[in-house]
Amino acid sequence: MSSEAFEHAAAGALLLCRAEPDVVEPAARLLREQMLLAPAGAEWSVLVPEGKPWAHGGEPVDRVLTGWATALAVGSNWPVLALWWDADRSGCTLAAGFRRTVEYVWLANGMPVGEDEALRTFGARLGLDPVLDMQSLEALGRPDPESDARARLLGMLAVLARAGVTLPSGLGPGEPADRLCTVARVAPGVREVEWSGWRDAVRAELDVVEQGPLGPWLRGPRARAIAVAQMAAALPLLAWAARRRSGGWAAAGTLLLVHGSLGLAYDRVRAADPGPTGG
Repeated sequence: MSSEAFEHAAAGALLLCRAEPDVVEPAARLLREQMLLAPAGAEWSVLVPEGKPWAHGGEPVDRVLTGWATALAVGSNWPVLALWWDADRSGCTLAAGFRRTVEYVWLANGMPVGEDEALRTFGARLGLDPVLDMQSLEALGRPDPESDARARLLGMLAVLARAGVTLPSGLGPGEPADRLCTVARVAPGVREVEWSGWRDAVRAELDVVEQGPLGPWLRGPRARAIAVAQMAAALPLLAWAARRRSGGWAAAGTLLLVHGSLGLAYDRVRAADPGPTGG
């Protein structure tokens, strides 16, 4: 077997999301990749890619996972930690909203080649204990002849376990992608995630945005209250602009009226949307 073929055969990846599967699934569908999604502890989920785009002469596994993690995290209020490995290296990539993606890498023999600042950023963005957990993370950034690349990722998972991560039995770093899929398919609560067309994709994207920090301002009681307030403010403003023949104030009143009307319409349409019917 060639060295390139061995690297592809040994490569694997996991995506840890700090959210329940019901929250993660709409965002995962937008990746347009076949994946297996399973619970991974309290308020955590794990995504296992069924496809292996890095094995078809494309980008290396770390670059693929960085793209997926970034896409999942954008517009969400939960972070995504990608764990990846191949024959030469292993590493983890953290994406959180629109913040800069952070990565840490170990060589196959466990030698760290990342920056200590990256490990500190992991701890801060994942809400880990600033004393005990940070000491464990910093140890992963020091040379240790007894720890290879797989042991480093297991050490990262041990730290995450204190934050609630519990991977399904048999699912862990260092295994080839096919083995990970075989294990994930029998994990409790597993579900298949795949592309379901543009209509469901738009609905899923709206679901992701509504579940993020902007959600209360787009749909629900707060959004309706803001829409009504905009319309209530627009009417006297338009009347005042008509008396003064002020085009600027008339435009402002019209904008408020349109925003309020669209806000109420959006809330009603989304409330009436039954969602995908399955099949």
